[in-house]
Amino acid sequence: MDRKQRGFLVLALAFLLAAVGCGGPKVTSAPEGLSSQVSVQLNWYPESEHGGLYQAQADGTYADAGWEVDIRSGGRATPVAPELLLGRVEFAMANADDVVLFRAQGADVVAVLAAMQNHPRCILVREDSGVKTFADLAGKTLQRQTGRVFLDFMRSKGLLDHVSEVPYHGSVSALVTDRNIAIQAYSFAEPMLAEQQGVKVRKLMLSELGWNPYSSVLITRGDLIRSAPDQVRAFVQATRRGWIHYLEDPTRGNAAILEANQHGMTAEALEYGSAELKALALPNELPMESVGQMSAERWTTLVKQMVDLGVVDSEKVSAADCFTTQFLE
Repeated sequence: MDRKQRGFLVLALAFLLAAVGCGGPKVTSAPEGLSSQVSVQLNWYPESEHGGLYQAQADGTYADAGWEVDIRSGGRATPVAPELLLGRVEFAMANADDVVLFRAQGADVVAVLAAMQNHPRCILVREDSGVKTFADLAGKTLQRQTGRVFLDFMRSKGLLDHVSEVPYHGSVSALVTDRNIAIQAYSFAEPMLAEQQGVKVRKLMLSELGWNPYSSVLITRGDLIRSAPDQVRAFVQATRRGWIHYLEDPTRGNAAILEANQHGMTAEALEYGSAELKALALPNELPMESVGQMSAERWTTLVKQMVDLGVVDSEKVSAADCFTTQFLE
């Protein structure tokens, strides 16, 4: 299940910023501080990739810290950055490459926590397809959603030169019926759906190619960081505790997600997803204390990759401006 169409988001954000700059609709002024009521915009329908927020809400972590949190479901092409810039929400969820795109368009959006150290993006193939590496995709058909940066990355390495690309509509059905079909996927979602239909699959992880943006990133506006740093810190810390609790025991978080998701989510899918997600949040036996952390090296690498791909202009975005770890200390 892919999350957003890059082109739609960039156009929506560009329209918003242009409207503000030419005397059009004004962006709501940021409050001097945060009240105890906070809204968080998701970048997709509630799933295990948002588990830390739902866990913090379900087990009382937010309430104990004095927060009343409204978690707002996303969907296809959810305008995450515009919701932040218009002041409709104080926080949102995104991927690190989205943050780079937002900032390149002039949005003062900052990452404050990254739940997943390794990105779940993969290309999913059937085990009987003969595809064992990315190079083996030649001659196959890839169902993908246009406008995603990981596709630009694959093209830069020649991995899609002899691959037929067709639209992806959010279903594993074509893969199930045709072993020559590959699909874009998240490692904690589609594999289980395919295997439930009796098809064994193989995951080709983009992180192993070197494309590895942080995922399940909590973002906010720069002006909130400047005007209410203590409150931003308190919310980030509560959310981080929610993620730690979710990784330790996702039962309450998954129950809350299941109640919030009205788009075919199942308890089995959440159980599978939360188990797979733990390895992405804590790769290489990282300790639980590392949850949420980010490094300048990773952000610098990502921005350079996107500049090299021609996706963003190096003069319009700086890795140092994309994130802060000051609230994780």
